[in-house]
Amino acid sequence: MILYQPNGGYCYNSDTMFLYDFISRFKIRGKVLEVGGGCGVLGLLIKRDFWDIELTFIEKQKVMAEFIKRNLKENKIDARVIEEDFLKTSFKKEFDFIISNPPFYKGTLKSENEIIRVARYEEFLPMREFFNKVNEALKERGEFIFCYDAKRLDDIIKTLPKPLKVIDIRFMHPRINKDATLVMVRAKRHAKSMVKIHPPLIGFDGDGYSDEADRIYKKAATKSIKV
Repeated sequence: MILYQPNGGYCYNSDTMFLYDFISRFKIRGKVLEVGGGCGVLGLLIKRDFWDIELTFIEKQKVMAEFIKRNLKENKIDARVIEEDFLKTSFKKEFDFIISNPPFYKGTLKSENEIIRVARYEEFLPMREFFNKVNEALKERGEFIFCYDAKRLDDIIKTLPKPLKVIDIRFMHPRINKDATLVMVRAKRHAKSMVKIHPPLIGFDGDGYSDEADRIYKKAATKSIKV
């Protein structure tokens, strides 16, 4: 899959690749919304693998929305692109799935590049407001699959509004002896099942990728072109 990205702007990374693999473990169907699409990589990969879904992107940065459109055309994939702020857009119980690699960094060391700031820092999509909006936009049995800073797991569980309930969790560790840096979460409205904790994903082994990480990159098969 060919993906055009802004030269000097925010580019997708391993978090998105690992989230793509996590999402693909489940039966994705119906109407799917990606919040904060960036260049569109996550949604495009899911649409490629689950061709029957009805995909929508919402991206508030016009420059990134244009990249999504370009990448849709390049890869001959059909989807709707909404150039708006998710928190200010009216969706009422519309989607079967909402997926997202949202901005989740806190702190004061921020890039002067506006594209990078909006893509990385939580102040542009605060957790509570984000989760509440997702809850409104999902259908009654809808699912929300996303990733976040692993250290914020307690906040995630406390902040998810009812009837959303966590049903799957997977942690990503950079190396086998390192703390988890990323958590991938699947939540569902009105779920009754207990939480499944998946085996950890290890990013690196020695000087290279772990076998699983290497498999994920090969499955994604993306090629980035910066313009």
